[in-house]
Amino acid sequence: MGSNASQPRNGAVRNAVHRHDHLSKEGLLERAFTFAFRGLVYAQIWEDPQVDMEALAITPDCHIVTIASGGCNVLSYLTANPAKITAVDLNTAHIALNKLKRAAAQHLPDYAAFHRFFAQANRPENVAAYKEWLRPQLDDATRRYWEGRDLAGRRRIKGFAGGFYKRGLLGGFIGAAHLLAKLYRIDPRELLAAKSVEEQRAIFETRLAPVFDKKFVRWLIDQPASLFGLGIPPAQYEALAGDDPRGIGAVLRRRLEKLACDFDLSDNYFAWQAFGRGYGEGADAPLPPYLQAGNYDVVRDRAERVEVRHQNFVEYLESMPDGSLDRYILLDAQDWMTDAQLTRLWGAITRTAKPGARVLFRTAAAPTLLPGRVPDAILSRWDYAEAESLDFTARDRSAIYGGVHLYRLKP
Repeated sequence: MGSNASQPRNGAVRNAVHRHDHLSKEGLLERAFTFAFRGLVYAQIWEDPQVDMEALAITPDCHIVTIASGGCNVLSYLTANPAKITAVDLNTAHIALNKLKRAAAQHLPDYAAFHRFFAQANRPENVAAYKEWLRPQLDDATRRYWEGRDLAGRRRIKGFAGGFYKRGLLGGFIGAAHLLAKLYRIDPRELLAAKSVEEQRAIFETRLAPVFDKKFVRWLIDQPASLFGLGIPPAQYEALAGDDPRGIGAVLRRRLEKLACDFDLSDNYFAWQAFGRGYGEGADAPLPPYLQAGNYDVVRDRAERVEVRHQNFVEYLESMPDGSLDRYILLDAQDWMTDAQLTRLWGAITRTAKPGARVLFRTAAAPTLLPGRVPDAILSRWDYAEAESLDFTARDRSAIYGGVHLYRLKP
Protein backbone atom coordinates (compact mmCIF):
# COMPACT_ATOMS: atom_id res chain seq x y z
CA MET A 1 0.00 0.00 0.00
CA GLY A 2 1.48 3.24 -1.00
CA SER A 3 0.64 6.86 -0.84
CA ASN A 4 1.43 9.84 -2.96
CA ALA A 5 -1.09 11.97 -1.10
CA SER A 6 -0.39 15.18 0.75
CA GLN A 7 -1.03 16.95 4.05
CA PRO A 8 -1.82 20.01 3.38
CA ARG A 9 -1.07 20.02 -0.36
CA ASN A 10 -3.38 17.17 -1.28
CA GLY A 11 -4.34 18.45 -4.72
CA ALA A 12 -2.66 15.46 -6.39
CA VAL A 13 -4.70 12.91 -4.52
CA ARG A 14 -7.86 14.97 -5.05
CA ASN A 15 -7.20 15.03 -8.78
CA ALA A 16 -6.73 11.27 -8.83
CA VAL A 17 -9.60 10.27 -6.56
CA HIS A 18 -12.31 12.88 -7.17
CA ARG A 19 -14.32 11.74 -10.20
CA HIS A 20 -17.88 12.61 -9.19
CA ASP A 21 -19.86 15.69 -8.16
CA HIS A 22 -19.16 16.58 -4.53
CA LEU A 23 -22.86 16.31 -3.56
CA SER A 24 -23.33 12.82 -5.01
CA LYS A 25 -22.91 9.68 -2.89
CA GLU A 26 -19.79 8.74 -4.83
CA GLY A 27 -18.40 12.27 -4.54
CA LEU A 28 -18.91 12.33 -0.77
CA LEU A 29 -17.08 9.01 -0.48
CA GLU A 30 -14.17 10.32 -2.55
CA ARG A 31 -13.85 13.43 -0.40
CA ALA A 32 -14.05 11.42 2.81
CA PHE A 33 -11.21 9.27 1.51
CA THR A 34 -8.93 12.21 0.72
CA PHE A 35 -9.63 13.69 4.15
CA ALA A 36 -8.66 10.39 5.79
CA PHE A 37 -5.37 10.43 3.89
CA ARG A 38 -4.20 13.77 5.31
CA GLY A 39 -2.18 12.24 8.18
CA LEU A 40 -0.06 9.15 8.78
CA VAL A 41 -1.46 6.29 6.72
CA TYR A 42 1.14 3.50 6.79
CA ALA A 43 3.44 3.00 9.78
CA GLN A 44 4.78 0.04 7.79
CA ILE A 45 4.75 -0.36 4.01
CA TRP A 46 2.79 -3.38 2.75
CA GLU A 47 4.73 -4.37 -0.35
CA ASP A 48 7.12 -7.29 0.00
CA PRO A 49 10.70 -6.01 -0.50
CA GLN A 50 12.01 -9.53 -1.07
CA VAL A 51 9.82 -9.82 -4.17
CA ASP A 52 10.65 -6.24 -5.17
CA MET A 53 14.40 -6.74 -5.12
CA GLU A 54 14.19 -9.97 -7.11
CA ALA A 55 11.94 -8.35 -9.72
CA LEU A 56 14.02 -5.18 -9.98
CA ALA A 57 17.40 -6.96 -10.36
CA ILE A 58 19.14 -3.96 -8.76
CA THR A 59 22.76 -3.38 -9.80
CA PRO A 60 25.41 -1.10 -8.23
CA ASP A 61 24.86 1.63 -10.86
CA CYS A 62 21.07 1.81 -10.40
CA HIS A 63 19.23 5.01 -9.53
CA ILE A 64 15.91 3.90 -8.04
CA VAL A 65 12.87 6.17 -7.84
CA THR A 66 10.10 5.01 -5.52
CA ILE A 67 7.06 6.29 -3.70
CA ALA A 68 8.26 6.56 -0.11
CA SER A 69 5.19 5.39 1.87
CA GLY A 70 6.30 4.05 5.30
CA GLY A 71 9.98 3.89 4.33
CA CYS A 72 10.64 0.22 5.17
CA ASN A 73 11.34 -0.74 1.58
CA VAL A 74 13.39 2.38 0.85
CA LEU A 75 15.94 1.28 3.47
CA SER A 76 15.56 -2.40 2.60
CA TYR A 77 16.56 -1.73 -1.03
CA LEU A 78 19.92 -0.55 0.29
CA THR A 79 20.80 -4.19 0.94
CA ALA A 80 20.86 -4.66 -2.87
CA ASN A 81 23.56 -1.96 -3.14
CA PRO A 82 22.04 0.59 -5.57
CA ALA A 83 23.92 3.79 -6.34
CA LYS A 84 21.05 6.04 -5.24
CA ILE A 85 17.44 5.90 -4.08
CA THR A 86 15.09 8.85 -4.51
CA ALA A 87 11.99 8.44 -2.33
CA VAL A 88 9.16 10.83 -3.17
CA ASP A 89 5.81 11.37 -1.50
CA LEU A 90 3.32 14.17 -1.00
CA ASN A 91 2.19 12.92 2.40
CA THR A 92 3.90 15.03 5.07
CA ALA A 93 3.75 12.26 7.65
CA HIS A 94 5.41 9.74 5.34
CA ILE A 95 8.18 12.20 4.48
CA ALA A 96 8.82 12.77 8.20
CA LEU A 97 8.87 9.00 8.85
CA ASN A 98 11.33 8.36 6.01
CA LYS A 99 13.66 11.09 7.27
CA LEU A 100 13.44 9.71 10.80
CA LYS A 101 14.32 6.21 9.61
CA ARG A 102 17.24 7.46 7.54
CA ALA A 103 18.59 9.47 10.49
CA ALA A 104 18.12 6.50 12.83
CA ALA A 105 20.10 4.21 10.54
CA GLN A 106 22.93 6.74 10.43
CA HIS A 107 23.02 8.12 13.97
CA LEU A 108 21.62 5.72 16.57
CA PRO A 109 24.60 4.30 18.48
CA ASP A 110 24.19 0.60 17.64
CA TYR A 111 21.94 -2.12 16.27
CA ALA A 112 20.26 -2.69 19.64
CA ALA A 113 19.00 0.90 19.69
CA PHE A 114 17.92 0.72 16.03
CA HIS A 115 16.09 -2.57 16.61
CA ARG A 116 14.38 -1.25 19.73
CA PHE A 117 13.21 1.89 17.93
CA PHE A 118 11.60 0.24 14.90
CA ALA A 119 11.26 -3.50 15.59
CA GLN A 120 9.79 -3.03 19.05
CA ALA A 121 8.55 0.58 18.71
CA ASN A 122 6.91 0.46 22.12
CA ARG A 123 9.64 1.36 24.61
CA PRO A 124 10.06 4.62 26.59
CA GLU A 125 13.79 4.51 25.82
CA ASN A 126 12.96 5.34 22.20
CA VAL A 127 11.82 8.85 23.11
CA ALA A 128 15.06 9.44 25.00
CA ALA A 129 17.04 8.09 22.04
CA TYR A 130 15.18 10.48 19.73
CA LYS A 131 16.10 13.46 21.89
CA GLU A 132 19.76 12.49 22.26
CA TRP A 133 20.67 11.00 18.88
CA LEU A 134 18.09 11.93 16.27
CA ARG A 135 16.62 15.33 17.03
CA PRO A 136 19.91 17.19 16.34
CA GLN A 137 20.17 15.49 12.93
CA LEU A 138 16.71 16.38 11.62
CA ASP A 139 15.60 19.41 9.64
CA ASP A 140 13.16 21.86 11.24
CA ALA A 141 10.07 20.56 9.42
CA THR A 142 10.75 16.95 10.46
CA ARG A 143 11.38 17.97 14.09
CA ARG A 144 8.16 19.96 14.13
CA TYR A 145 6.24 16.97 12.86
CA TRP A 146 7.54 14.50 15.44
CA GLU A 147 7.35 16.94 18.34
CA GLY A 148 3.90 18.17 17.30
CA ARG A 149 0.63 16.62 18.39
CA ASP A 150 -1.77 14.34 16.55
CA LEU A 151 -5.56 14.73 16.48
CA ALA A 152 -5.78 13.00 19.86
CA GLY A 153 -3.38 15.55 21.38
CA ARG A 154 -0.48 13.09 21.73
CA ARG A 155 3.06 14.05 20.77
CA ARG A 156 3.77 11.99 17.68
CA ILE A 157 7.23 10.85 18.77
CA LYS A 158 5.66 9.17 21.81
CA GLY A 159 4.10 6.69 19.43
CA PHE A 160 7.44 4.87 19.54
CA ALA A 161 6.99 4.43 23.30
CA GLY A 162 3.45 3.07 23.09
CA GLY A 163 3.27 0.93 19.94
CA PHE A 164 3.93 2.86 16.75
CA TYR A 165 2.47 0.19 14.49
CA LYS A 166 -0.93 0.74 16.11
CA ARG A 167 -0.87 4.32 14.79
CA GLY A 168 -1.88 5.66 11.41
CA LEU A 169 -4.87 4.89 9.24
CA LEU A 170 -3.83 1.29 8.62
CA GLY A 171 -2.96 0.70 12.27
CA GLY A 172 -6.41 1.93 13.22
CA PHE A 173 -8.01 -0.33 10.62
CA ILE A 174 -6.19 -3.40 11.96
CA GLY A 175 -7.16 -2.41 15.51
CA ALA A 176 -10.80 -2.11 14.46
CA ALA A 177 -10.63 -5.54 12.81
CA HIS A 178 -9.27 -7.01 16.06
CA LEU A 179 -12.10 -5.37 17.99
CA LEU A 180 -14.67 -6.73 15.56
CA ALA A 181 -13.20 -10.23 15.92
CA LYS A 182 -13.36 -9.88 19.69
CA LEU A 183 -17.11 -9.23 19.45
CA TYR A 184 -17.37 -12.72 17.97
CA ARG A 185 -15.08 -14.13 20.69
CA ILE A 186 -12.15 -14.56 18.34
CA ASP A 187 -8.59 -13.40 19.00
CA PRO A 188 -6.59 -13.08 15.75
CA ARG A 189 -3.42 -13.69 17.79
CA GLU A 190 -4.48 -17.34 18.04
CA LEU A 191 -2.98 -17.81 14.59
CA LEU A 192 0.48 -16.75 15.80
CA ALA A 193 0.64 -19.77 18.12
CA ALA A 194 0.53 -22.17 15.16
CA LYS A 195 3.58 -24.43 14.81
CA SER A 196 3.16 -25.31 11.12
CA VAL A 197 1.52 -24.09 7.95
CA GLU A 198 -1.02 -26.91 8.32
CA GLU A 199 -1.93 -25.66 11.78
CA GLN A 200 -2.18 -22.11 10.43
CA ARG A 201 -4.73 -23.30 7.88
CA ALA A 202 -6.74 -25.20 10.46
CA ILE A 203 -6.97 -22.11 12.68
CA PHE A 204 -7.92 -19.92 9.74
CA GLU A 205 -10.68 -22.24 8.52
CA THR A 206 -12.22 -22.95 11.92
CA ARG A 207 -11.76 -19.57 13.66
CA LEU A 208 -11.21 -16.72 11.20
CA ALA A 209 -12.98 -17.66 7.96
CA PRO A 210 -16.46 -18.03 9.55
CA VAL A 211 -16.42 -14.33 10.45
CA PHE A 212 -16.94 -13.50 6.77
CA ASP A 213 -20.33 -15.24 6.93
CA LYS A 214 -21.62 -13.01 9.73
CA LYS A 215 -24.46 -10.79 8.57
CA PHE A 216 -23.01 -7.60 10.08
CA VAL A 217 -19.55 -8.29 8.64
CA ARG A 218 -21.02 -8.87 5.18
CA TRP A 219 -22.87 -5.56 5.43
CA LEU A 220 -19.77 -3.75 6.69
CA ILE A 221 -17.54 -5.04 3.91
CA ASP A 222 -20.09 -3.85 1.36
CA GLN A 223 -19.51 -0.24 2.47
CA PRO A 224 -16.61 1.29 0.49
CA ALA A 225 -15.66 3.56 3.41
CA SER A 226 -14.96 0.50 5.57
CA LEU A 227 -11.80 -0.17 3.52
CA PHE A 228 -10.34 3.34 3.61
CA GLY A 229 -7.94 2.08 6.28
CA LEU A 230 -6.45 -0.32 3.73
CA GLY A 231 -5.71 2.65 1.48
CA ILE A 232 -8.46 1.70 -0.97
CA PRO A 233 -10.20 4.70 -2.58
CA PRO A 234 -13.72 4.28 -4.06
CA ALA A 235 -12.51 3.63 -7.63
CA GLN A 236 -10.05 1.00 -6.40
CA TYR A 237 -12.83 -0.56 -4.29
CA GLU A 238 -14.89 -1.04 -7.46
CA ALA A 239 -11.96 -2.70 -9.23
CA LEU A 240 -11.36 -4.96 -6.23
CA ALA A 241 -15.02 -5.96 -6.01
CA GLY A 242 -14.95 -6.91 -9.69
CA ASP A 243 -12.09 -9.34 -9.11
CA ASP A 244 -14.48 -12.11 -8.00
CA PRO A 245 -18.07 -12.68 -9.17
CA ARG A 246 -19.02 -13.45 -5.56
CA GLY A 247 -18.14 -9.89 -4.56
CA ILE A 248 -15.78 -8.00 -2.28
CA GLY A 249 -16.24 -10.37 0.67
CA ALA A 250 -14.88 -13.30 -1.31
CA VAL A 251 -11.90 -11.23 -2.46
CA LEU A 252 -11.00 -10.17 1.07
CA ARG A 253 -11.48 -13.68 2.44
CA ARG A 254 -9.09 -15.15 -0.13
CA ARG A 255 -6.45 -12.53 0.54
CA LEU A 256 -6.66 -13.00 4.28
CA GLU A 257 -6.42 -16.75 3.68
CA LYS A 258 -3.24 -16.22 1.66
CA LEU A 259 -1.74 -14.09 4.43
CA ALA A 260 -2.69 -16.62 7.11
CA CYS A 261 -1.97 -19.88 5.29
CA ASP A 262 0.36 -19.59 2.31
CA PHE A 263 3.59 -18.65 4.13
CA ASP A 264 5.28 -19.97 7.25
CA LEU A 265 4.83 -17.51 10.12
CA SER A 266 8.55 -17.71 10.85
CA ASP A 267 9.17 -15.92 7.54
CA ASN A 268 6.23 -13.53 7.27
CA TYR A 269 6.39 -10.32 9.27
CA PHE A 270 3.28 -9.05 7.47
CA ALA A 271 1.23 -11.77 9.20
CA TRP A 272 2.67 -10.73 12.57
CA GLN A 273 1.61 -7.15 11.92
CA ALA A 274 -1.90 -8.16 10.85
CA PHE A 275 -2.61 -10.74 13.52
CA GLY A 276 -0.35 -9.44 16.33
CA ARG A 277 -0.25 -5.67 15.65
CA GLY A 278 3.54 -5.57 15.75
CA TYR A 279 6.66 -7.61 15.09
CA GLY A 280 7.28 -10.67 17.23
CA GLU A 281 9.37 -10.22 20.37
CA GLY A 282 11.62 -13.28 20.04
CA ALA A 283 15.15 -13.28 18.66
CA ASP A 284 13.94 -15.28 15.65
CA ALA A 285 10.97 -13.03 14.87
CA PRO A 286 10.71 -12.21 11.15
CA LEU A 287 11.65 -8.63 10.24
CA PRO A 288 11.92 -6.46 7.12
CA PRO A 289 15.40 -6.61 5.57
CA TYR A 290 16.42 -3.19 6.89
CA LEU A 291 15.80 -4.32 10.49
CA GLN A 292 17.63 -7.63 10.30
CA ALA A 293 20.84 -7.74 12.31
CA GLY A 294 22.87 -9.10 9.40
CA ASN A 295 21.97 -6.07 7.26
CA TYR A 296 22.52 -3.36 9.86
CA ASP A 297 26.04 -2.38 8.83
CA VAL A 298 25.24 -2.00 5.12
CA VAL A 299 22.01 -0.11 5.78
CA ARG A 300 23.87 2.29 8.10
CA ASP A 301 26.77 2.78 5.70
CA ARG A 302 24.56 3.27 2.62
CA ALA A 303 21.79 5.39 4.19
CA GLU A 304 23.40 8.53 2.78
CA ARG A 305 22.43 7.27 -0.70
CA VAL A 306 18.75 7.87 0.13
CA GLU A 307 17.24 11.17 -0.96
CA VAL A 308 13.77 11.98 0.45
CA ARG A 309 11.71 14.51 -1.51
CA HIS A 310 8.33 16.04 -0.68
CA GLN A 311 7.25 16.00 -4.30
CA ASN A 312 4.87 14.44 -6.79
CA PHE A 313 6.36 11.38 -8.54
CA VAL A 314 5.69 12.53 -12.09
CA GLU A 315 6.89 16.08 -11.40
CA TYR A 316 10.18 14.66 -10.13
CA LEU A 317 10.53 12.59 -13.31
CA GLU A 318 9.78 15.64 -15.45
CA SER A 319 12.65 17.49 -13.74
CA MET A 320 15.17 14.77 -14.68
CA PRO A 321 17.23 14.45 -17.89
CA ASP A 322 16.48 11.96 -20.63
CA GLY A 323 17.81 8.45 -19.97
CA SER A 324 18.85 9.16 -16.37
CA LEU A 325 16.94 6.60 -14.25
CA ASP A 326 17.01 2.83 -13.90
CA ARG A 327 14.26 1.50 -11.62
CA TYR A 328 10.77 2.80 -10.88
CA ILE A 329 8.50 1.59 -8.05
CA LEU A 330 4.94 2.90 -8.18
CA LEU A 331 3.33 0.83 -5.39
CA ASP A 332 -0.43 0.85 -6.15
CA ALA A 333 -0.70 4.56 -6.95
CA GLN A 334 -1.83 3.92 -10.53
CA ASP A 335 -5.07 2.40 -9.29
CA TRP A 336 -6.09 5.94 -8.41
CA MET A 337 -5.16 7.54 -11.72
CA THR A 338 -7.14 8.66 -14.74
CA ASP A 339 -6.06 7.70 -18.26
CA ALA A 340 -4.57 11.17 -18.74
CA GLN A 341 -2.52 10.86 -15.57
CA LEU A 342 -1.30 7.39 -16.54
CA THR A 343 -0.26 8.69 -19.96
CA ARG A 344 1.65 11.61 -18.44
CA LEU A 345 3.37 9.29 -15.95
CA TRP A 346 4.41 6.66 -18.48
CA GLY A 347 5.54 9.33 -20.92
CA ALA A 348 7.87 10.67 -18.23
CA ILE A 349 9.04 7.17 -17.27
CA THR A 350 9.81 6.28 -20.89
CA ARG A 351 11.71 9.52 -21.52
CA THR A 352 13.88 9.19 -18.38
CA ALA A 353 14.46 5.42 -18.62
CA LYS A 354 17.97 4.13 -19.26
CA PRO A 355 18.51 0.98 -21.34
CA GLY A 356 17.51 -2.01 -19.21
CA ALA A 357 15.13 0.04 -17.04
CA ARG A 358 12.42 -1.76 -15.03
CA VAL A 359 9.10 -0.61 -13.59
CA LEU A 360 7.34 -2.44 -10.74
CA PHE A 361 3.84 -1.77 -9.45
CA ARG A 362 0.88 -3.43 -7.77
CA THR A 363 -2.85 -3.43 -8.40
CA ALA A 364 -5.86 -4.18 -6.20
CA ALA A 365 -7.40 -6.32 -8.94
CA ALA A 366 -5.39 -9.03 -10.68
CA PRO A 367 -4.79 -7.69 -14.22
CA THR A 368 -2.30 -5.04 -15.24
CA LEU A 369 -4.28 -1.85 -15.81
CA LEU A 370 -2.16 -0.28 -18.56
CA PRO A 371 -3.35 -1.83 -21.88
CA GLY A 372 -5.97 0.35 -23.50
CA ARG A 373 -5.32 3.22 -21.09
CA VAL A 374 -1.74 4.22 -21.97
CA PRO A 375 -1.23 4.98 -25.68
CA ASP A 376 0.41 2.18 -27.61
CA ALA A 377 3.12 4.57 -28.83
CA ILE A 378 4.36 4.65 -25.23
CA LEU A 379 3.42 1.20 -23.93
CA SER A 380 4.86 -0.60 -26.96
CA ARG A 381 8.31 0.51 -25.78
CA TRP A 382 7.90 -1.82 -22.79
CA ASP A 383 7.79 -5.59 -22.37
CA TYR A 384 5.32 -6.95 -19.81
CA ALA A 385 6.89 -9.86 -17.91
CA GLU A 386 3.60 -11.72 -17.56
CA ALA A 387 4.77 -15.12 -16.30
CA GLU A 388 7.24 -13.59 -13.86
CA SER A 389 4.57 -11.17 -12.63
CA LEU A 390 2.22 -14.03 -11.81
CA ASP A 391 5.01 -15.71 -9.86
CA PHE A 392 5.85 -12.52 -7.96
CA THR A 393 2.16 -12.07 -7.12
CA ALA A 394 1.97 -15.58 -5.68
CA ARG A 395 5.08 -15.02 -3.55
CA ASP A 396 4.28 -11.54 -2.21
CA ARG A 397 3.97 -12.24 1.53
CA SER A 398 1.83 -9.18 2.22
CA ALA A 399 -0.92 -11.04 0.32
CA ILE A 400 -3.18 -8.02 -0.09
CA TYR A 401 -2.72 -7.25 -3.80
CA GLY A 402 -4.34 -8.88 -6.78
CA GLY A 403 -1.31 -8.32 -8.97
CA VAL A 404 2.42 -7.54 -8.85
CA HIS A 405 3.51 -6.32 -12.28
CA LEU A 406 6.94 -5.96 -13.86
CA TYR A 407 7.65 -4.04 -17.08
CA ARG A 408 11.06 -3.91 -18.80
CA LEU A 409 12.19 -1.37 -21.38
CA LYS A 410 12.68 -3.06 -24.73
CA PRO A 411 16.15 -2.84 -26.31
